[in-house]
Amino acid sequence: MLTSIALILLLGLGAGWLFAKMKLPSLLGMILVGILMGPHALGWMDDTVLQIYGDIRQIALVIILTRAGLSLDLADLKKVGRPAVLMCFVPACVEMLGTVLLAPKLLGVSLLEAAVMGSVIAAVSPAVVVPRMIRLMEEGYGVRQSIPQLILAGASVDDVFVIVVFTALTTLAATGSVAVSGLVQIPTSICLGVLLGFLVGKLLILWFKKCHMRDSLKVLVMLSVSFLMLELQTRLEDIVALSGLLAIMSMGLVMKGQYDTLARRLSVKYNKLWLGAEVFLFVLVGAAVDLRYALAAGVTTVILVVAAVCFRMLGVLLSLLGTELNKKERLFCMMAYTPKATVQAAIGTIPMAMGLPCGSMVLTVAVVSILLTAPFGAICVDKSYQKLLRR
Repeated sequence: MLTSIALILLLGLGAGWLFAKMKLPSLLGMILVGILMGPHALGWMDDTVLQIYGDIRQIALVIILTRAGLSLDLADLKKVGRPAVLMCFVPACVEMLGTVLLAPKLLGVSLLEAAVMGSVIAAVSPAVVVPRMIRLMEEGYGVRQSIPQLILAGASVDDVFVIVVFTALTTLAATGSVAVSGLVQIPTSICLGVLLGFLVGKLLILWFKKCHMRDSLKVLVMLSVSFLMLELQTRLEDIVALSGLLAIMSMGLVMKGQYDTLARRLSVKYNKLWLGAEVFLFVLVGAAVDLRYALAAGVTTVILVVAAVCFRMLGVLLSLLGTELNKKERLFCMMAYTPKATVQAAIGTIPMAMGLPCGSMVLTVAVVSILLTAPFGAICVDKSYQKLLRR
């Protein structure tokens, strides 16, 4: 296991540096290292590391979403208003609709199977999007128009919405029925997550003001509390829906709004943690990619993924109607909201594990969506933000 961890860090960092030198996103190099090291290629990764992939992914998402909360200004979110709410579900819904319309004709699947497929590929990747939006905020690009804040907030809620829809559709495909309570979980999960994060953030502010401790210790406290909120989500899932990840982001958001000086200092600490977490996250995303499915994918699968992304961009455009953003800024938002990676790697295998007839096809589409959209979205953001956004 220690050898695998060493190889993940050394090869991941090396590949990231090399791709950065080639003016390409470093995450591409990390994903490629993961594909090569993974069980479907060279097999250099210990089984123990693969078994705890889900936990490592959660830790990385905790770090990046806390960092996002510590960087977001609540006043900016209020200023964004309606488009921020629409970005949470409209692009995903339009992408799922596009998949339902096209997949039966292109891949010969049923409407329900197409809907399951659409729900797998509809989630945007916070791990790709959030760090880039934070960088834009730090450099001052699009901040006055609240563009990075809009995308950052939308990407964080988008996953909750899509995963609940995916759960309802897979249940329907497996049992032939779906409980209405499953769809009620979407607003419940979001509202309770935000409320929990708000309360925990307020308590932490009181604690940190009363008890003097080093910022490094405060980070350890916040990480521990974040893990407990994720565990609470798991323990309560049969009773009430609650989004632990949204609670974590809300906790940072409250701290930014009410204790800005500390939020800035802690954000620097979390930036350092992200350097290591990023490597593990994207290398393990690559390890989850089975190239056999990517190679077996025909041209029709690629066409479906590209068309679904186009539908998603249309959904972003619809969400931005009535805003004061110019054409360049709207184009940037459309491109920045396309990357898929973490959610697809996490849930792409579930339909196959459930024994659904469309399982292998869903996994193929999920793999192709990662390989196409993660590089596309990352490159588009990195190469275009200075040209398309106002500083």
